[in-house]
Amino acid sequence: MRYAYGVTTALLLAGSALTLATGFPAGAQVAQNDSSQIQAITPRQGAPSSFADLTAQLQPAVVNISTRQRVKVQNNNPFAGTPFGDLFGGGQGGQGGGSTREAQSLGSGFIISADGYVVTNNHVITADGQGEVESISVTTPDGTEYPAKLVGKDAASDLAVLKITGNKPFPFVKFGDSRKARVGDWVIAIGNPFGLGGTVTQGIISAVYRATGSGSAYDRYLQTDASINRGNSGGPMFDMAGNVIGINNAIYSPTGGSVGIGFAIPAEIAAPIVEKLKNGQAIERGYLGVRIQPINDDLAASLGLPKNRGEFIQSVEPGAGAAKAGIQAGDVVTRVDGKEVKPDQTLSFIVANTAPGKTVAIDLVRNGKPMTVNAVVGKRPTEEELANQSFDQDQQDDNGLGDNSDGQQQQKQAQATGALQKSLGIGAVPLTPQIARQLGVSEDTRGVVVTGVDSSSDAGAKGLQRRDIILSANYRMLATVADLEAVVRQAKAENREAVLLRVQRAGQPAIYLPIRLR
Repeated sequence: MRYAYGVTTALLLAGSALTLATGFPAGAQVAQNDSSQIQAITPRQGAPSSFADLTAQLQPAVVNISTRQRVKVQNNNPFAGTPFGDLFGGGQGGQGGGSTREAQSLGSGFIISADGYVVTNNHVITADGQGEVESISVTTPDGTEYPAKLVGKDAASDLAVLKITGNKPFPFVKFGDSRKARVGDWVIAIGNPFGLGGTVTQGIISAVYRATGSGSAYDRYLQTDASINRGNSGGPMFDMAGNVIGINNAIYSPTGGSVGIGFAIPAEIAAPIVEKLKNGQAIERGYLGVRIQPINDDLAASLGLPKNRGEFIQSVEPGAGAAKAGIQAGDVVTRVDGKEVKPDQTLSFIVANTAPGKTVAIDLVRNGKPMTVNAVVGKRPTEEELANQSFDQDQQDDNGLGDNSDGQQQQKQAQATGALQKSLGIGAVPLTPQIARQLGVSEDTRGVVVTGVDSSSDAGAKGLQRRDIILSANYRMLATVADLEAVVRQAKAENREAVLLRVQRAGQPAIYLPIRLR
């Protein structure tokens, strides 16, 4: 990402004006600071008097990482499908394919060995997940810039390992173990927020093994109130012994800035992955092939089960380990391989961290009756493969997208999706307030959400994407998938060859898009 930073003189001038307006003589403030008048402030027991000595030892191993990348850009033509479609370089279908732009990303990292291995986040060295890395640079605190080689990266854990070479051994830090950490322990974070190198922030551990609800393979973080901002990604979180107990990864922020809720990848999860990446080994994770939902209040009440224990199976992938073991939609999994399924130890986390090929006992509840099945854990597909499987795959926080415990309603929805697939080349589900929040639009927005697009269809050619919201069709406002189907049927009855959709994409204004019927 490119960031532009500007420092204005407005506040400085305002401060000067305020000082002059008070009328106090210049020596007044000096007199107040007479050392004989200052009382020593003794830190409370257990609180460090300063982080300076610890910082001085650790900071030389924390680096700035910058990349130059070439990113593919899809040039959407607003006049696609009209006689003016070719006037703007759109070509057939109104798309200008093949163009690229240069992108930069800025982040942090830390050296873990004297010979120059560097750990950072995968997203720091991959712009928008679509960047082709042209160069990676690592800058040490003394200002020396080194070209870096990408040794390995892993999207699921969001980790990457780089290698730099120098004329002398590099200062480095070591991984610790966050399992020894407690809520309330002091931590410091060192990184390069907003490109400001060598920034140190301090705080405490706010939560250990916090699950964010994403359902990803590694949804298990250290939460801290130490200030974490853009550019801190990939930087270390240290305990008071100088060990890296976390890798700063993300923040929760309605405003985009730090609000005191930051997340770090626990060291004991990251260290084995980093070691495999250093050695060029493949990262294999377990996979059952289920779509899941946490047991919330409503589900718990309807099932007569305690909340926050176990996870509900929404669907089972045919031929995968869960299906072969006899697990069914509607089951509640409570324990896997002796490990209890709960918010800080999700089903996705347990299974992903189980070796493929291992047979595990799975405790579940079916129609109120406990039972146990044995399942052979498969190999988890790549993040790209999972993203293409369905709209509400288990590693994303799409909880409730098309979810309905009523089997008849699920069947009707599946039929509706199939009908749209034949006519428009898309799948869709109704837009609920919960989904609206996840997509970043107002909860009172009405429409249907695109769950998938056939790339060979006109909708695919014109850039319609998964997660797009269709607000209206042929100027008819939509509230259900059936509404969209009705518009399609009417268009066919009138021998129309296309329907006019009004499409909303998060962060962009709504546009009208004509889609040809198949």
